[in-house]
This record gives sequence, C-alpha cells and structure tokens, in this order.
Amino acid sequence: MLQFSEHEGFKEIAPVTHEFLNAIEGKSFFKTFKKTHRNREQLERCYEINCIDQELGEYAIKTNYYIGVDWVIQNKLPIQISPKIDKDTDKQTDYLKMLLHCMKHPEVTQEIKELVEVKWEEPKIEIEQHQDFLTPFLIIEFLGILRRIVKKGLKKSYYKVEHNLQSRVKGKVLVSKTIKHNLAQNKNLHTYCQFEEFGVNTPENKLLNKAFELSKAYLPTFNKLTEAKGLKDLYNYINPAFNQVATQVSLKEMPQGKSRSLFKEYDEALTLASYIIKRYGYSIKSQTKEKVETPPFWIDMSKLFELYTLSLLKEHFGTAVFFQFKNRGSELDYLLNTETYKMVIDAKYKPSYLNGRNNRDMRQVSGYARLKKVYDVLYNDKEYNKLIDCLIIYPDQKTGLKKITGNDLKQNLIPDYMNIYKLGVVLPTV
Repeated sequence: MLQFSEHEGFKEIAPVTHEFLNAIEGKSFFKTFKKTHRNREQLERCYEINCIDQELGEYAIKTNYYIGVDWVIQNKLPIQISPKIDKDTDKQTDYLKMLLHCMKHPEVTQEIKELVEVKWEEPKIEIEQHQDFLTPFLIIEFLGILRRIVKKGLKKSYYKVEHNLQSRVKGKVLVSKTIKHNLAQNKNLHTYCQFEEFGVNTPENKLLNKAFELSKAYLPTFNKLTEAKGLKDLYNYINPAFNQVATQVSLKEMPQGKSRSLFKEYDEALTLASYIIKRYGYSIKSQTKEKVETPPFWIDMSKLFELYTLSLLKEHFGTAVFFQFKNRGSELDYLLNTETYKMVIDAKYKPSYLNGRNNRDMRQVSGYARLKKVYDVLYNDKEYNKLIDCLIIYPDQKTGLKKITGNDLKQNLIPDYMNIYKLGVVLPTV
C-alpha cells in the first residue's frame, strides 16, 4: 500500500515507486471527490500520480486536502492518504476531535453533509484497525444527527406486530402459525394474530437503534484514537430515547421515499445507519479484528475545517454568525453581524497564510465585502460608503488560538490591504 499525508508534493517533489506503476509506462493516476459548490457539482482530485521521467520510470505524487483509502490500480495497488502531520511534533491532525467539536452545536450538525464519499460498489481494501478513518467518522456524524432527532422526539407511526393472543382475536388471523404453534400442541384457546400498533417501535427507529447499538460497541476503540468524553456525553443523551425500540430489523423493511419536513433528519440518519450496518454486517464481533476491510472512501478535510471554524465562531458569537450567506452565485463562508463587529469571514485550509498570503483569496473576500446584499444585512441604513472588514481564518499550530473571542479578530492586519485581517487557529492533534 502507498502511504502519504494530505497536501504533499507541492513545495518539493514527492517520489512514488512501485512495481505496478513501472508496468504501466507513462500513465497518470488520480481519484476524484464529487463536491457541491453554489449548487453545482464539481470534481476535485484527491491525489494525482504523474510520470516525471518515462525513461527511468520515475513517478511523483501530489495530494490534495482529502484523506482516505482507495485503489490506484484496482485489486493490485491501494493508497492511503492520512491527515497532515505537524513536522515539528510529528503529530497528526485529530480529525475526530474536530468533528466532535462540531457536534456540540446542533446548527453546525445540519451542515455536515458531503463531508465523506464512500464507494460501496468497489472492491474492499484490507487495512489495519488503526488505519480505519471511515468507521469512527461515520459514527460521530450519525450520533450528531441522532441527537437532533432525539431532541425533537422519535417519530411515531403505525407498524405491524404479531402476538399469540389468548381467548381473543385481533386483526388478521395467521392460520399456519396458529395450527403449528397452538392447535398442534393442544393450545386451543390461543390464536396468532397480526395487527397494527401506534408508537416508536417502527422499522425506521429499529434501524437507527441497531446502528446505535453497533456504535456503542465501538466506544472502546474511540478511546485509543482520541479523547472520547464528548462522545460518551452524546451516548448518554441519546440512549434513553431508544428504551422502547427493538433492534431486530432488515434493510429491506425500510419504506421508500423521503420523510416529511418535520422529520427531515431521518433521511440522512437512515442513510448513515445503513452505512454503519454495511460496515459490520449486523455483527458487533467484527469490530474487534486487528485487520478490517473497508470500501474505498474519501473525507473532505477543507470542508471539515470550515465547519470546525463555524463551531468556534458559534461558541462565542452564537446566532450573530451567518453561514454560507448566498447572493446570486456568490457564497460567503461566514457573515458576522454584532454591534462591535461587522465582518465578512472566510476559512482557508491552506499553509500559505503561515508566512504570507494568497492574493487570489484577497480579491475573493474583497469582492464578497462589496455585495449590496451584505451591506443591507450589516447596515440597515444602507451606508454603501463604509469599508466592511474582512477576516481570513487559517490553521496555525504554533501561534494560533484554541478559542476565538471578540478581542482577536483585528489583531493581525494583512500588509498592503485595507481592513483585511487574518487569524490562525490551532487544530487538535493526536
């Protein structure tokens, strides 16, 4: 297996050597991630391997801001891209802790779609248990949505049940079961019946509870990967809601079609629940293996950083932060509107801001700050002559902040630009 970390091969060449690559002279290899931006789908490359010297058979790789496992050559050569490493400490970015931080804010969990892409139909890849990024990621995402569902209350509806009733009949009589289990055993007063009940023990809730049960069994593994206190709090919050829900269910029992708007979280939760069940095949024992098989998958780290930044801003500014503010094709990351701060804020998961800037980003954020709709939201009196402040937030493991407060936003002015600032934040590591 080829192993690299994200964002390699840009400043200096990252060579790749393998016999399977040499057997296919001069070919390029890459995998893509389907990303939605401004309601349009676009394909971004997770990595690309190019031949830099065909005579010598030398290859080099460039990795983007995606982590995951996939096939370079199907059934022959897999590749794993890990979270980037802090070269000074040799520690990896703790993507699980970032996701757990997002789960603290229900309004942030509504935005966690499109973080991961799983290729269930492709051949699986065998990896070590500690290399499994997919399972813990799916579980945390699933629990975050479950909390939103539990907060509203589990959906109730009519569902079919079977009972062996004594001295009475209800609903549909199951003749074959009555003969086999009652009349053949001289239980003449009992009748097997099928009828409907109203409550929470529906097929949808059973599927959610089954995936929740598998997730609970994974908790000891989480303790090896990251600090799991926040995860235990999630479990304790969710667990009582499923006391009256069984776990015996099949994916075939699921009704087709989307849920009503009142229970719109169910569609996403059921999708994630089916993913988790597919990973384990209904068996908790499969979680204890040292080696596991995983379908190819990719996780979008730039999107995760965007949501992590949103959770940091929400922690201090609350509802004064607007996320993905849209206006005729333009989509801002965040808009901050308080009495003290009126700012256009952008998150950039780029190392270039540690010692400099990106002029293209400067033009982008400046353009956002000139939108009339932004002025209308920030200044009700439509004072278009004001210069709106802009802020770019980026990862900085050395001098960055662990929390964002109102005193930090204008501390670092970007040279040569008016009212454009940058702010580094520390990402959790493991």
